[in-house]
Amino acid sequence: MREKGKRGGEDSRGGDELAVDRFALVEVIPSGRDFVFLDAERCTGCGNCVAICPMDLWRMRGGRAELAEGYREVCVECGSCFIACEAGAVDFTYPPGGTGVAYRYA
Repeated sequence: MREKGKRGGEDSRGGDELAVDRFALVEVIPSGRDFVFLDAERCTGCGNCVAICPMDLWRMRGGRAELAEGYREVCVECGSCFIACEAGAVDFTYPPGGTGVAYRYA
């Protein structure tokens, strides 16, 4: 039997809504090197990276995008910023093996 989530009620499928702490499902092992790169000269200031990042790691400053300094500790490696950047100013590679997002439950 499932327990109701903290908020209770029904989800969009008509079942009980479960409160899930998504951050409890993963552990981020910080990488010792960068894996998201921004070419500030190519940045057009469109803000797509800011709008799409689920972790709010991007912001606009002076009409250009800026990546948070401590991003390696919280980035979920979705690559959305790379995909959303039409100017090609963002480059993304997965962090080295043994670092990055580690899922606790599959």
